[in-house]
Amino acid sequence: MTEIQANLQRVRERIARAAERAGRRAQDVLLVGVSKTVDVERIRQAIAAGIPALGENRVQEARGKVDEIGRPVPWHLVGHLQTNKARDAVELFDVIHSLDRLELARELDKRAHARGRTVSTLAEVNVGGETSKGGVAPDGLGRLLEAVAGLTHVKVRGLMAIPPEAKDPEDARAWFRALRQLGEKHGLPELSMGMSGDFEVAIEEGATLVRVGTAIFGARPPQPQTGAEGR
Repeated sequence: MTEIQANLQRVRERIARAAERAGRRAQDVLLVGVSKTVDVERIRQAIAAGIPALGENRVQEARGKVDEIGRPVPWHLVGHLQTNKARDAVELFDVIHSLDRLELARELDKRAHARGRTVSTLAEVNVGGETSKGGVAPDGLGRLLEAVAGLTHVKVRGLMAIPPEAKDPEDARAWFRALRQLGEKHGLPELSMGMSGDFEVAIEEGATLVRVGTAIFGARPPQPQTGAEGR
């Protein structure tokens, strides 16, 4: 068994136990393996081991990987998306986790219309009000969703958040709960929340997608924080 196979098995077991504690089914939680900075060979190992989806932070890095690997599993964009990269994002990704402004939604709609498809997105919410992170403020979410509802080629499936960083995963529970409550308020069942250090708490609070990188692929060099990353 390779290191990545073993890591993936352990993560799956942790997901199953967390789901059981919450009275949920493990199969209702999608594991997105975040492969930023990970080389193609290790990504191929994860695919062979059964990773169900892959997540990338940057459009440029993702393009090279998608060109080389193809699409054996869905690709998710989990990092901040600049408006001028919308065309490439629509081409490359099955789901975009970081919709946080109307300008971006309109550009995605335009680019998706040109490709004859509808792009699936998650609205990123800055639950902690941190200036270093992207995301719409919780009290601005309703306005964003109302505006995006008028677009024909962008579909908001749910919400995404990165809580303020903390040493104890339990410290993230209130933020995850707040996102779940926002999802319930707006009728959005999909919740992308939880990374390597806190995904079990996120699952207990209702996560339907978890973004896990380090626990699968191992530690990576420190990276500048630019948005909806997966650790």
